[in-house]
Amino acid sequence: MTKSNLPLLDRRQVVKRLLRDRGDALAVASLGNPTFDLASVGDHAQNFYLWGAMGGAVMVGLGLAQAQPEKRVIVFVGDGEMMMGLGSLGTVAAHGVANLSIVVIDNEYYAETGMQPSHAGRGVDIAGVAAACGFSTAVLVRTEEELEKSADAVMNGAGPVLITVKVDNGPQPVVLPPRDGPYLRSRFREALLGSDAHV
Repeated sequence: MTKSNLPLLDRRQVVKRLLRDRGDALAVASLGNPTFDLASVGDHAQNFYLWGAMGGAVMVGLGLAQAQPEKRVIVFVGDGEMMMGLGSLGTVAAHGVANLSIVVIDNEYYAETGMQPSHAGRGVDIAGVAAACGFSTAVLVRTEEELEKSADAVMNGAGPVLITVKVDNGPQPVVLPPRDGPYLRSRFREALLGSDAHV
């Protein structure tokens, strides 16, 4: 429970639910826990893990969404990463990409650096910022029912879409996907463009 005694969701179950009907959607994960969360659902050639580019996941997602307008692009980021790249929300909204969804996995702590309280844990409303920027959908999710209502928007809604999902901060097993940058790039490119694509 948070300080306000509101419920929290399990981060791994959130990602699993949102990707249940994935189809050919592309997934981008920021460094740390969002990468482990995405990999826990199953490593996939159309997953792109950003091992060392904190603050850049949303912009990578924007570029993919523009380059692949027929595919849904889902970016999984932590609240710390999202705060670092907060200006990217304005850029995404200004471009009005219809096939981009951002899922902020918000545990209200900086887990990578020692569990210090994050801005989101001190009152910053990331979904509110996205709404003010002009996102088509920008919602806060705390319950299973709210997650179910938001799942279709993440996968099919006219974007840009952002949901901030409040999750518990308990430790989860580390699930390591491949860490080799050139391999991940080549695998992802081949999954999108076929084996004849030049690297």
